[in-house]
Formats: sequence, structure tokens, C-alpha cells
Amino acid sequence: MNQKRKQLSALLLAALMTAALCACGGGKEPPAPESSGSVQTVSSGSASVPAPAGSSEEPEEESKLVMDFAGDINLDDEWHVMKALRERGARDISQAIDPLLIQDMRAADLCCINNEFAYSDRGSPMKGKTYTFRAKPENVSVLKDLGADVVTLANNHVFDYGEDAFLDTLDTLKGAGVEYVGAGRNLSEAMSPVYCKLDGLNVAIVNATRAEKNIMTPEAEEESPGVLRCYETERFEKVIREADSRADVVVCCVHWGTEYSQKLEWAQRSSAKKYIEAGADVIVGTHAHCLQGIEYYNGVPVFYNLGNYWFNEKELETCLLELTVSGTQGNWSLSARIIPALQKNCKTTALSGAEGQKVFQTMERISINAGIRPDGTVYEKES
Repeated sequence: MNQKRKQLSALLLAALMTAALCACGGGKEPPAPESSGSVQTVSSGSASVPAPAGSSEEPEEESKLVMDFAGDINLDDEWHVMKALRERGARDISQAIDPLLIQDMRAADLCCINNEFAYSDRGSPMKGKTYTFRAKPENVSVLKDLGADVVTLANNHVFDYGEDAFLDTLDTLKGAGVEYVGAGRNLSEAMSPVYCKLDGLNVAIVNATRAEKNIMTPEAEEESPGVLRCYETERFEKVIREADSRADVVVCCVHWGTEYSQKLEWAQRSSAKKYIEAGADVIVGTHAHCLQGIEYYNGVPVFYNLGNYWFNEKELETCLLELTVSGTQGNWSLSARIIPALQKNCKTTALSGAEGQKVFQTMERISINAGIRPDGTVYEKES
């Protein structure tokens, strides 16, 4: 595992610190029962850093933080999952996503979901696209109900209804107090990581997409909105290096792979290595709509695809990924656990016992050099 030993001068510390921090996980109710510290978002381009070498400050206390990551979610009112929720007369998302999963998401210090649609009442479907997704702005309350602090937007559906709907999406998320990453009003915003201070450790989340075979979703430019692409990796590597210089832990989220295929693309494996060499401490993938395998490279885990979390009517194995970081700013470790689930009949249900073990067996079978213990803990196999 990458363990960063950052020793920055007092001058750099003063340059990077900001005067004010805004809440990132403060909207969660009730507070996480196992959380040992508060969550704060640091505006892009700033983060607190360790004290310089030789500081007379007391030794740091060890931190322990938990981050949950979920795959693709779709709140389009005319799409299968939302229509099924309404037809059942359901009043809240706990009647579609297992309360046990929601409890875990809400208890995490940070929860991140892939937001695969736009929030808006405006716009028209993008011409030439088979599937286009748009949700009512008020549906953003579902994210809060799930405990989501951050959503990834670098995907192939956030721009489905054009620029106005895309900008409405950014405004809606901001108004709800949900951070977003991987897209923006211009290239600078799309390239900006989300920085969160979690129990004394600084976490950066970065996001980019290379999901479309026929590229239709616009990439952000200097003066125009869009997503951050990574078909060519250099720009995203720059984002990762920047995040690595300002944070202790860098979570790299990538929208990639072939839909409904557990077979990895060559580009996934080759670019994952580049992202790790640039400073990523864990890679979390979405887009394939099914689970893909796990690979360790230089001790860093790559979860190639988390699959659907609550996206369509198909029966598919899925999971919630739980990452735990323990230690101090100068010396920490990361562990991962898979919480198995099943998407079926427009519901996502937590699995246990033999059914849960089947998901672990699937993931281990399709993984490169990773194993999964009976409790869902992920480990690197000896070569």
C-alpha cells in the first residue's frame, strides 16, 4: 500500500490552508455510530497538511475513517426503478434499497455514489442516444436519504438533456449540499478534486470517464461545461498528481469498461497502472452495470467495476464497497470489504450466508490477484 510521508515547509502550509471549511457529511442523521471524527470539505486547491519535520507538536493520534462507494444509480422518473417504486406505493427509498445497506451508507464517514443522470425540468433528449435519463430536481432528496456526501458525474448520461439540464444538475446538487466531482461549468471545475478532511486525514476524490465507444457527452473546455475525459490519460494523471500533493489518501473513480461484460479491457488495466504511479491509493470503477474483478498493483487495489447499485430492472449481483483507513498522516493503511447485494425486480437487497458467499466467489473468480475472505475482506494474493 502507498504510505505517504509528506514533510512540507511551514511556508507551503500557510499557502495551502484556507480560512473556512464547509460541511461535507454534516447532513447525515443520525451521526455515524462508529465515526471518530467530523467530515469537512476543503475548497478545491487547498487542504491541511502535516506539521513540518522537527515540529514540537504532540504526536498525532491515530485516525480511523470509513468510506462507502456504490455503483450506478438512476433516479429518472420514467425509468424502470423509479416507476416500480411509485407503483408499489412506496414512500421512501428504503423500500427499494435494503435498509441494512442504507444504514451502512449513512454510518460511513463519507459516502460516494455514481450519479448516472441529470436533475432538471429543462432540455431535450440528446439526438442519436438510445437511452437518455433525467430526474426531477426534487429527487436529489434520495441522495440525502442514502447518506451520500459526494457523487461522481464523469459518466455518459449526465449530459443527456443538454447544457441547460446539465447546469441545473450542478445547481441542484450544490443546493442540496452534495459535492460533485468529474464535471463542471468549465475545464478547471471538471478537473478539480473534492477534498474532505476526515478525522484528521485529508482525502481527495478524483473522477474521469472513458466509457463511450461513440463519444457524445461533451468534455469540459476552458469556457464551456462538460465532463472530464480520460481516453488519453495525461490530463487525468495531472489531476491525480495534484490531489496526491495535497491529500493523504487519493481515491480515483473512473467510468470505464464494456457494459454487461466481466472481461476487462486492455485500457482499463494499462491506465490503472498509470493512475497508481501518479499517486492513486485506490481505484473504484463504474459503468459496466455488472461486477468486474479486483487487481492489486504495487500494493494498491483496483476495483474495476462495482456494477449497478440501483439502476434498472435486471437481476445482477452487486455490492457496496467499504474502505477503512487507519493511522496518521505520515503512516496509514487501507483495508477493503465487500458488502454483497443483489439488484432484482427493481430492488437492491443485502445478501448474507450462502447467497453472500456466491457474490464473493464470483468476484474472486474474475479477479486478477485478489481474494475475498468469508467476511468480505479483500486481500492481495501472493504471486
